[in-house]
Amino acid sequence: MSEATILIVEDEKDIRELLAYSLGKEGFTVVEADSGAAAIRLIDMKRPDLVILDLMLPGMDGLSVCKRMQRDASMAEIPVIMLTAKGEEVDRIVGLELGAADYIVKPFSLREVALRVRAVLRRGGARAQPSVMRCGPITVDSLRHTVMVDGSEVVLTVTEFRLLEDLLQNQGKVRDREQILTAVWGHSFEGYSRTVDTHVRRLRAKLGKGAEMIETVRGIGYRASGNKS
Repeated sequence: MSEATILIVEDEKDIRELLAYSLGKEGFTVVEADSGAAAIRLIDMKRPDLVILDLMLPGMDGLSVCKRMQRDASMAEIPVIMLTAKGEEVDRIVGLELGAADYIVKPFSLREVALRVRAVLRRGGARAQPSVMRCGPITVDSLRHTVMVDGSEVVLTVTEFRLLEDLLQNQGKVRDREQILTAVWGHSFEGYSRTVDTHVRRLRAKLGKGAEMIETVRGIGYRASGNKS
């Protein structure tokens, strides 16, 4: 089975080439970009399986790239791992709220990068049974990666899709924010529970009349309920 294609977006040549060499040795196909604009062109042409994205880029920065990907249905499903500096906590929070699957803080170990890449790809490939889940007017097909509300398709980012999947897989059960962070992002981000609230708010906005299926359980978290009239 062929390995995934990884796009590395980093303007510092030494870091970019080191990442490319390391991931290439891990068996991945690697594509490189040194700017946000170049990244968008390559994503459009190559359709990588995952993007490693530095936030501090010339011209179009990493957050702008995330926003641009989210607006395009064909790009929204591609997971993003952000590269951030230690002092960029606000940017990390914003990036996660924009749908990034994970983040890695510089300086990083090459082994950590490879493990994070595989973990994100594994989450994206994992599909629960049954593959089709329903909750009121919402239908989620995990194999086809589609969401329908009353027969009309709704385009979600990869993170929004995993969030909805997790809630429907646990339909009727209350999911606290830590459980959701771990299930959707792969591990808990200390102090970042508000990221869950932001994603739920954006998910509801996209689900239209299906939004009422996602209940807020005050002081705890959220629950998917198909018992709405």
